[in-house]
Amino acid sequence: MEKKWEEMTSDERQEALFQKWISPEGVTFASPEAEKSYKEKATRIKDAIQMKKQPDRVPIFVLPSFYPVYYSGITPQDAMYDYDKNNAAFKKFVIDFAPDGNLGAAVPGPGKFFEIMDYKLYSWPGHGVSPNVSYQANEGEYMMADEYDDLIEDPSNFFYKTYLPRVFGALEFWQQLPTVTGIVEMYGVAGNFVPFGLPPMQAALKALMQAGEEALKWGGAMGAWGGEMMAAGYPTIVAGFTKAPFDVIGDTLRGTRGLMVDMYRQPDKVIKAMDVLTPIMIKMGVGAALSSGNPFIFMPLHKGADGFLNEEQYKKFYWPTFKKVMMGLIEQGVVPFPAAEGGYNTRLEIVRDLPKGKTLWLCDKMDMAKAKKTLGQVACIAGNMSSALLNLGTKQQVIDSTKKLLDDCAKGGGYIMSNGSFFDEAQAENVHAMVDFTREYGVYK
Repeated sequence: MEKKWEEMTSDERQEALFQKWISPEGVTFASPEAEKSYKEKATRIKDAIQMKKQPDRVPIFVLPSFYPVYYSGITPQDAMYDYDKNNAAFKKFVIDFAPDGNLGAAVPGPGKFFEIMDYKLYSWPGHGVSPNVSYQANEGEYMMADEYDDLIEDPSNFFYKTYLPRVFGALEFWQQLPTVTGIVEMYGVAGNFVPFGLPPMQAALKALMQAGEEALKWGGAMGAWGGEMMAAGYPTIVAGFTKAPFDVIGDTLRGTRGLMVDMYRQPDKVIKAMDVLTPIMIKMGVGAALSSGNPFIFMPLHKGADGFLNEEQYKKFYWPTFKKVMMGLIEQGVVPFPAAEGGYNTRLEIVRDLPKGKTLWLCDKMDMAKAKKTLGQVACIAGNMSSALLNLGTKQQVIDSTKKLLDDCAKGGGYIMSNGSFFDEAQAENVHAMVDFTREYGVYK
């Protein structure tokens, strides 16, 4: 008799999720060869992450931003507004380079959806930036310094009534939404719904319906792409994402400047807000993994890099809730996939305080020999191939860098060859050099 999920250990849950990912339900493979290739790739990645045994060779990721778009000859604007063109570009990229794991085709996102909602947090191709470049984050204070108590008291209500109207122009009137927890008796119930009868609110609801239709169209296109590529033998390595609570405040709510000031002026409220956000971030990641049967949850780390915080600040503000989120994911069998963007060299001794074989770290600008001796003793590490080198270097320079990474990191398993940061531009022969040399040289004897 099979154990129920709640009766399993975290090890058993992780194994169950991996098996769902390795043998996906409902997928009809294009051929026996495609099924064999898919399972070999997925198992190779699993073995590297669990650090239980060396796979046949070092797994390979190629993790782009808009590179597949440029590589196929279309513009970022084309990719964001024409989902067929976007999918064709990412399909060509995956088939041509044939990495063991891919990120899917969702990086560009649905331009029309952002347009309908009048999204303020980003500028995107043709809307604030050139049609030929990637989207850009618009740094700002979308939560004011005196609003921590509102977030802490009722985060859902704060997001609905305060945050969303500030980042989506189409929802500006949502500030008039009633607080639904006040609907407790027949008396006065109707009064709570008066705002929904007003023209600005009805315009917002119409925009929501249009945006929902576009989101559904985009989601269907992304799902179809993922299914097609799985059937062809290519595993997707991200089920969804979540964030370190410090980054939710720093990226999403207060902005970098606002948060840095808050750390000095109201540190206790910053910490309390992060504690409130922690279970929300855990549920966000666990829900995406369990619903998809894919164990990997991506975690972009933005404000924890070397230079943003000193070691004392990192230990006080960043690491405690970041670790709690990862441990919450791990408990449910999920594999946290943090991307340590920028340098993380001063953090390596801190972040190694994790259970072995449970996480996958993407390294950007690290001393990889040091990373292997510290974090690499408990976690699978990936990356550190310079995206600048892939774009501006020679083929031989890329081969030399690939060899050094393999020499420093591959011994004993627990390493995945990959670029360290997501890239828009690169020379195709350099990307091929990284992939091809790893296939030849990264074989375990």
